[in-house]
Amino acid sequence: MPVAKRDYYEVLGVAKGASADEVKQAFRRLALKHHPDRNPTNKKEAEERFKEVSEAYEVLSEPQKRSAYDQHGHNGVEGAFRHGNFRFEEDFTHFQDISDIFGGGGLEELFASMGLGGGSRRAANGRRAGADLEYLLQMDLADVAKGKEIPVTFQRREECSACRGQGSKEGAPRINCPDCQGRGQVRFSQGIFTMATTCRRCGGEGSMVKEVCPGCRGEGRVRLERNVTVKVPPGVESGMRLKLSGEGEAGQRGGPRGDLYVLVEVKEHPFFERHGAELLCEMPVTMIQAALGCELKVPTLSAESVTMKIPPGTQPGQVFRLRGRGLPHLRGGKGDLLLRVAVKIPARLTAAQKRLLEQFGQDGDNKSFTGF
Repeated sequence: MPVAKRDYYEVLGVAKGASADEVKQAFRRLALKHHPDRNPTNKKEAEERFKEVSEAYEVLSEPQKRSAYDQHGHNGVEGAFRHGNFRFEEDFTHFQDISDIFGGGGLEELFASMGLGGGSRRAANGRRAGADLEYLLQMDLADVAKGKEIPVTFQRREECSACRGQGSKEGAPRINCPDCQGRGQVRFSQGIFTMATTCRRCGGEGSMVKEVCPGCRGEGRVRLERNVTVKVPPGVESGMRLKLSGEGEAGQRGGPRGDLYVLVEVKEHPFFERHGAELLCEMPVTMIQAALGCELKVPTLSAESVTMKIPPGTQPGQVFRLRGRGLPHLRGGKGDLLLRVAVKIPARLTAAQKRLLEQFGQDGDNKSFTGF
């Protein structure tokens, strides 16, 4: 029995009245979360979730499809897909909305790993651009506050020095591909049509290596370790992408080098809760401090503490604002630090403390609440 599809709004985690921007942001966040490379222990499950959020976005991002779905549910959009079945490689039309998350080459490699086609970029003369690479950079909230230059180490393919990227043994000539006769394409007929496709045997190059280079085994490239320094600007957020042009893999047959895309993931802080450029923290005080007022030392991300006055009669959950003590905005300026008061009630009282509180309860206006 087929499994019933989940509601598309539930899949993306948005309300039914969500705006187009909210739908897009939710999709981008989930597409990044379920990237198979970030889920090596459950890669198959991640691929299925990636397809599920892609199907939901394909419908909810198109006004006509979304209207039909809102009125008739899944039955209203079955005709939008082939035989009522969503196929990522055939039905997904919003590649641009995710290509800037993963990078051009990284996206092609992702699709290829999922069996959805794609492939390397190759020119007719056999030159192939190097693949874009992706690096997940985890950083602390304290580093976000001031920005940081972070060294990263990764592996990439470099041109083989033994064969200078040609893939053949030194002095050994290349030969024409016997399947395409050097054209790089093979033709076949289907009814009245004649079609051409890239030659699989030579990969479209038209020539083949007769004796492979022992250093790279005919690929023309070898995998080497690379160290670069990433300049992370202050105020960066999780999901943002930093591009390092020309730091991807080397091209083949003189093709251009790819780029390196650094995906930022900011770790959660044990004390501060982030909301854009603003920081929120809970400030515990005793009921005596809340009632009488006090001065507190408040920690900040810069390691220095700030003295703050709590006025008499402060209520639980009341929020105080320290301007300019939050995180930097990417375009300049700083957010605020918000302090939410949490009044701590003692769990145990001495006999003397109980008498004092009972007496306090009998004085003035301190009467029990009987309702609203």
